[in-house]
Amino acid sequence: MTIGREERVAVFGATGHTGRFVVAELRRRGFVPVAVARDGAKLEASGFGGQGVATRTASIDDPASLDRAFAGTAAVVNCAGPFLDTADAVAAAALRAGIHYLDVTAEQPSALATMETFDEPARAAGLVFVPAMGFYGGLADLLATAAMGTWDAADEIRVGIALDSWHPTEGTRITGRRNTSRRMVVAEGRLAPLPQPAPEVSWGFPEPFGRQDMTELPFSEVVLIARHLRVTELHTYLNHRALRDIRDGATPPPEAADGSGRSAQTFVVDVMVRRQGDIRRATARGRDIYAVTAPLACEALRRILDGEVRRRGAQPPGAAFDARSFLQALSPDDLTLEISGEITG
Repeated sequence: MTIGREERVAVFGATGHTGRFVVAELRRRGFVPVAVARDGAKLEASGFGGQGVATRTASIDDPASLDRAFAGTAAVVNCAGPFLDTADAVAAAALRAGIHYLDVTAEQPSALATMETFDEPARAAGLVFVPAMGFYGGLADLLATAAMGTWDAADEIRVGIALDSWHPTEGTRITGRRNTSRRMVVAEGRLAPLPQPAPEVSWGFPEPFGRQDMTELPFSEVVLIARHLRVTELHTYLNHRALRDIRDGATPPPEAADGSGRSAQTFVVDVMVRRQGDIRRATARGRDIYAVTAPLACEALRRILDGEVRRRGAQPPGAAFDARSFLQALSPDDLTLEISGEITG
């Protein structure tokens, strides 16, 4: 939905695959994106100038360049991974500039560090910092929060992610090589290292995926959910088809299937929340895990700038926003949603 506003929003990493989707979504919603990237040559070749999008070059190694790049903006969306390298510098620059910060990290250590480092200073400055506001991380956190509803605690939350394919971007490849930290789950109410070898399960997804063989592979949603929901066991599983693709160095990058640049890849994220004998479920289906990150991040940004947040500071999406209304606000072209058997758009 175009909302007829003119706030300037910086997109750090705008020339990357996800960054381009975010710039396009900002423009569709009536924001004024400022494309920021570390590589001036890529900015020059990006075509943003021909679209009337302002471009600025900045480096995480040069704080003054970040300050200049973010001047006059209301927020920054950090799309430049690995976030273990970029998040701290970009978030610190946002704090200096007095602007809101979002990123789209799937990296657990990065999301956790942002919340721990910037919660108090961002809250004191009246700012909202939301890490992992993308497909991996934020989407599962919102689904889990919506499924929890009025429950104050859960015995178990299980997140199942099925992709019909995973053609990774070069940024995904680089992040995978950079992020060597042991992945964390929640076991007996505490963050704990993922057991090795990783557990495997069989998961019954809605059609067309059906039953899938899965391996436990947690992303940033674990540290997000654990930050604000009381849960004894929290585990995330990815289907073997996606794992085979991402582990094969010969798998090509995504290929556009339409004029928007989206690929034909489809996905389903299925979250089950259990308390004693009761089970609640929230399921989201859509197309292209990279492209869907853009409406997720931009809906979060819209709510932040409109004051539709529960508190200030650095926090998970499920703590910052009303999860159910957030998910229902997304276009059916981006996500279809089912919560506890109730189908919504």
